[in-house]
Amino acid sequence: MALAIFDLDNTLLNGDSDYLWGRFLVELGVVDGDWYEGENQRFYDEYKAGTLDILEFLRFSLQPLAAHDLATLNEWHARFMKEKIQPIIQPRAQALVDRHREAGDTLLIITATNRFVTAPIAAAFGIDNLLATEPAREHDRFTGEVADIPCFREGKVKRLERWLRETGRNLEGSFFYSDSHNDLPLLELVPHPVAVDADDTLQQHAEQRGWKTISFRD
Repeated sequence: MALAIFDLDNTLLNGDSDYLWGRFLVELGVVDGDWYEGENQRFYDEYKAGTLDILEFLRFSLQPLAAHDLATLNEWHARFMKEKIQPIIQPRAQALVDRHREAGDTLLIITATNRFVTAPIAAAFGIDNLLATEPAREHDRFTGEVADIPCFREGKVKRLERWLRETGRNLEGSFFYSDSHNDLPLLELVPHPVAVDADDTLQQHAEQRGWKTISFRD
C-alpha cells in the first residue's frame, strides 16, 4: 500500500479554510471586523507570496480559539462547515481520494491550518490521518499557543517524518498533491509529486522538473 498525501487548502478545497474561518468570525461579530479582516488578508497574501511568518500568523489566528469555550467554538464550526466548507469541497478531489482508497492506499491530509479548523474537514473527506498545526489546550480550553512544530513548509517534512517513524510506514511509492510553492520541501521528498491547480511558482517548478500537473476545478 502506498501513502497518498494531500494538502488541504486550495487543493482538496477550492479555497482556504484558515482564511475563510477568519472571515466567518468577522461575520459572526466575535472579532473586531475591520482590523481582523485586514490582518487576515495580509497574512493570506504573505502566505501566497511565500513570505509568511508562521509564528506571527499563529499568534493572530489562535487567539479567537482561546477567547471562547469549546462548546461555543464547536457550535460555530458546525455552521462554518455547512455554510463555508461544504460548498468548496471539490467533487474531482473527492473522486481522487476515493480512487486512492479503493486502491488500498493509506490516506493522509497534511496542512498548516490548525487541527480545530481542519479535523472536521478531513472527516468529511473520509480521511482518518491528519497532520495539522496543533493548538495547545489546557483543561479543555485552547490557550492561544502552538503545541508542536507548526505544520508549515519544512515543518511539514519534520512532522511527516516523525509520523512515519511512529507508524512504521515509509514513502515508497507515495504521492503528494499540493497547490502551493510553500510545499516544495515535501513535494521534493516523495516519488510522485503532483501539482494541483498550482500557483505560478509551483507551476514553473513542476514544468522544469517534469512533475504531473492536474486540476480539480471546472
